[in-house]
Amino acid sequence: MDERHIILDPFCGTGTTLVEAKKHGIRAIGVEANLFAHFASIIKVDWGIDPDLLKNRARDIGDSTFRSLKAEGIDDNRPLKPAHLKDISLQTLDSEAAKLLLTNSISPLPLHKTLILFDCLKKHQNEQYYRHALLALANALVFRISNLHFGPEVGAGKPKIDVPVITSWLSEIERMASDLKLVRNKSFPSSKVYLGDARNVSSIIEPNSVDAVITSPPYPNEKDYPRTTRLESVVLGFVKSKAELREMKKSFLRSNTRGVYKGDEDDKWIAGFPEIQRIAESIEKRRKELGKNSGFERLYGRVTKLYFGGMARHLAELRSVLRPGAQLAYVVGDQASYLRIMIHTGQLLADIAQALGYELMRIDLFRTRHATATRGQLREEVVVLRWNG
Repeated sequence: MDERHIILDPFCGTGTTLVEAKKHGIRAIGVEANLFAHFASIIKVDWGIDPDLLKNRARDIGDSTFRSLKAEGIDDNRPLKPAHLKDISLQTLDSEAAKLLLTNSISPLPLHKTLILFDCLKKHQNEQYYRHALLALANALVFRISNLHFGPEVGAGKPKIDVPVITSWLSEIERMASDLKLVRNKSFPSSKVYLGDARNVSSIIEPNSVDAVITSPPYPNEKDYPRTTRLESVVLGFVKSKAELREMKKSFLRSNTRGVYKGDEDDKWIAGFPEIQRIAESIEKRRKELGKNSGFERLYGRVTKLYFGGMARHLAELRSVLRPGAQLAYVVGDQASYLRIMIHTGQLLADIAQALGYELMRIDLFRTRHATATRGQLREEVVVLRWNG
């Protein structure tokens, strides 16, 4: 493939596929429903900014922030003793936004310093380097400033009473500038990233325009994907209220019970697939046998059907944007998180695709991973399809 072709990632997340395609001289299109992930993807394929300008302006903003904090009695380079916190009026989020954060995901003083830096940065929001600097702040916030840790699910670790916020941000700026220098003065094809629902892809992408699809959609499990970007989304103003969060999640593929809403009807797309119906019935039967009666547990069978129905809807929509002969690769994984009922995601997705007119080329083993629920090995696979038109 080359610049004459287009690769689509309809679940592009923070843009890994788009970056790799651009590096290899291939035009790429991404679709993403998560507001912050969409923003991150756009910035990660924008290589036109001057890295020296980014670094120099970031240092100026850092100096300005340092002076503002110093005026409050805070030296960002020296940990503040807990006893001194009572003498400082700490800035925080408004109550509605604060409720969206995971408990203890960030300590009060690091949050205060981050918000002061953010305020200083926003004064430059009309400058070309602003969005890159904002993404650098998001990275610093998650991986250096916050208390977050990442396992099977994102959670809060040991609290950091204080942390050097400005230095953490400038380190991310430096790393970003170094990457940008590697591609400076070189020619690369364009990339586009759309904010949208992958189940409505035909309303986003031009008909008969895509030569290949490479993607990894969510898996059917209890991983609440928006939680992984919750901190940066809220602190940096991408999501300001529970209502905004709900509206964003409604544009997601239904893959966990926290994203199921009244009126969802994607399950109608797989009414004619007996194996999916059997799995959903087995989950519900197991739930009753075990006496699992929470609201979320009662949705396990339903979300399984909604997930595969959403994928069927996505694949049906996708057909009109593909060129004849287009090849598709979907990285998906087996799951057993719903009361240990095995879901062979790859094979079920292949069955759905074939029913919609796709040719199944093969299912390749990508890797195996340990399942904590069953203590067995689960397959992650690449489902390779072809659209013949």
